[in-house]
Amino acid sequence: MLQASVDIDTGEALTARQKAVLDAALRLLVEEGDQLTMTAVARRASCSKETLYKWFGDRDGLLTATVQWQASKVRVVPVDRKGLDLASLTASLERFASDWLKVISSDTSVALNRVAVGRAGPIRRKGGKDNLGAVVLENGRFALARRLKPVLEAGRQAGFLEFSDAEAAFRTFFGLVARDVQIRLLLGDRLELTDAAIGGDAVRATQQFLALYGAKTGPQGL
Repeated sequence: MLQASVDIDTGEALTARQKAVLDAALRLLVEEGDQLTMTAVARRASCSKETLYKWFGDRDGLLTATVQWQASKVRVVPVDRKGLDLASLTASLERFASDWLKVISSDTSVALNRVAVGRAGPIRRKGGKDNLGAVVLENGRFALARRLKPVLEAGRQAGFLEFSDAEAAFRTFFGLVARDVQIRLLLGDRLELTDAAIGGDAVRATQQFLALYGAKTGPQGL
């Protein structure tokens, strides 16, 4: 797998060369599905197979890292748990929503998700070598939940949010952000998602989420 010094979850500590290799692997995934080989990636990225094995361990490691690299483009703005205010919490949620909409509406993500859906198998096959669907689910949606839930928990601890189940709260926010956008894109709808439209949708989804889960009595019970 990736060397311990590489933080693939956020893309930090990846070298420019490693990012270029993962971008090449993404293009191959889109073109050829999850049957890509280390040889094909090495040829496309103009590097040696030995380098790929050194960085990613094996084909499964490369496949997982490629999906993680795409998901890492959805950033979660860290919040200060001790000095958290509503403005910084709102900004963090809006940034996540905006980034996620930009990623899922990209041609690369649409094509990758189409391949993943077409080759998805039962979740019990998580260890299977060719189940791209499970790889995308684990390193996409589930990974994003693991990264955003601490922000939601910080909002609850600071008294700005009220919920009993962080997973349920995350799923609500995810649904408010995505609406029917992803399924429409997967089915070929040519949505016009400009930066301005995405920014407006991110603000709207965040405000709707705060209306549903915002603490009614204010922080610290005030």
